[in-house]
Amino acid sequence: MGNSPLHKIGWKTATSIVISSMIGTGVFTTLGFQLMDITNTYSIILLWVIGGILALFGTFCYAELGIYFKGNGGDYIYLSKTYHPMLGYLVSWVSLIIGFSSPVALAALAMSKYLSGFNYDFGNGFAILVIFLVSISLSFSLKVSSRFHNSFTLVKILFIIILIIAGVGLSEPQIGNSLNYDTSWKNEIMMPAFATSLVFVTYSYTGWNSASYIAGEIRNVKQNLPKALIIGTVFVTVAYVLINYIMLKHAPLNQLVGKEDVMAEVGKNMLGNSSGKLINIFIALQLVATISGYLWVGSRLTQAFAKENYLWKFLSVNNKRNIPVRAIFAHTVIAIIIILSGTFKEIFVYTAFLLQLFASLSISTVFFLKKNQRKIFKSNLFYIFPSVFLLFSIYILYFTFINNPKESLIGMGIVLMGIILYGVDTKLSKRES
Repeated sequence: MGNSPLHKIGWKTATSIVISSMIGTGVFTTLGFQLMDITNTYSIILLWVIGGILALFGTFCYAELGIYFKGNGGDYIYLSKTYHPMLGYLVSWVSLIIGFSSPVALAALAMSKYLSGFNYDFGNGFAILVIFLVSISLSFSLKVSSRFHNSFTLVKILFIIILIIAGVGLSEPQIGNSLNYDTSWKNEIMMPAFATSLVFVTYSYTGWNSASYIAGEIRNVKQNLPKALIIGTVFVTVAYVLINYIMLKHAPLNQLVGKEDVMAEVGKNMLGNSSGKLINIFIALQLVATISGYLWVGSRLTQAFAKENYLWKFLSVNNKRNIPVRAIFAHTVIAIIIILSGTFKEIFVYTAFLLQLFASLSISTVFFLKKNQRKIFKSNLFYIFPSVFLLFSIYILYFTFINNPKESLIGMGIVLMGIILYGVDTKLSKRES
């Protein structure tokens, strides 16, 4: 029954999951951090182009992996089947605690931040309430989940398109802009800060692989999975480059540097104080789709993990409509704990560090696929994609660790906790058998 085509999604819903998972917190909150060290427009645009290329190369690899390893599970399946079950366990542990729960927390916090522009402190309580309500909406059926998610994704896409048209078309504000086209980019791209800025960018592209996690719920997966991954990633890359150009065009540096809600400042300059707040509202609304996408995909990955590991069996249960409600609310609870336990930037950095590390491990599994096992890319030139991705990942991870040791060590501490749990889980499973 659960595998019937009536209970599966098409490429449009899969694409909407990719787009909604990617466009969210990162692009509307990271420019202020990047401008603390990188101020040349060419450098900023290059950061987002590199991020888009890496995401696209990653989608090519995940499309092959998603088709070869059929069913839900994503990284857990790839790493367990190729390297060792412990790595599959660790990536699922990280996904449960950080990979999907943390972006939900960050998106909800960003909603509160943008809505606070209405002279009311929405705070953590509002962020927690939003996560809880979205979780409930995803708990009824796949049909209801699809309609809810697609509706907010449509709001997201229309908002992005209108924002880009308005931002490109409107004149620059009288107070100035942050556009800088001199030759300083040649020095900036060689700075460690450029690599550190890339960690913010790669986080913003997180979600390019989201549809591969629910391959078991996609109709005609061989055709629709690559379509969803590639269309979603290309759309987001173009949008990200243009959104960053708009933010640089419509605000001077002193309005943007070090701030999280950078688009709120840009909106006021573009439309005035009152009308500019409409941008805050739409940024908040489009973040609902981000929260929905991560809870949807994360719960499926957690369920696949829970079915095979003793400690987490209780999270594998579906409701009568085959929705993994326990897994959904597990991510909800963890996201709430994250909100209550750290600052926005701290959460951001250790999340990005861990996601980059485990995405790299998963990408490396494509080297285990033989030529005749690949369904899309038959040429050996295919290996350019994972090789470039992995080289950039090493570069990003090294400089992130050097410049943000505290956050990186928090991330590694979470991995160490997962290793301990794996040992406990393995012993308990042997006793049961």
